[in-house]
Amino acid sequence: MIPVLLLMTIGLILGYVLRNKTKFILFSNKATTLIIYMLLFLLGIGVGLNKTIISNIANIGFQAILITFGAILGSLILAYITYKLFFIQKNEK
Repeated sequence: MIPVLLLMTIGLILGYVLRNKTKFILFSNKATTLIIYMLLFLLGIGVGLNKTIISNIANIGFQAILITFGAILGSLILAYITYKLFFIQKNEK
């Protein structure tokens, strides 16, 4: 099995070499989206097959909602701070 670090390094080098190729960028974006959808689908199958998760779905679901809203709120706050620190011109303040 190929180590993850090696795969990531190869991907980084390929991305750098092909960064100006429009067709490759479009293909890469579509392939990434498709692969993420496939991973989410397979994750759903894995969860559906797990009897422990299914029997505790109410508790797990509530915790998942709390974690999700916390993550979204944290992301929004940090994005706002980043925007204020790095993307607003000095004369706009």
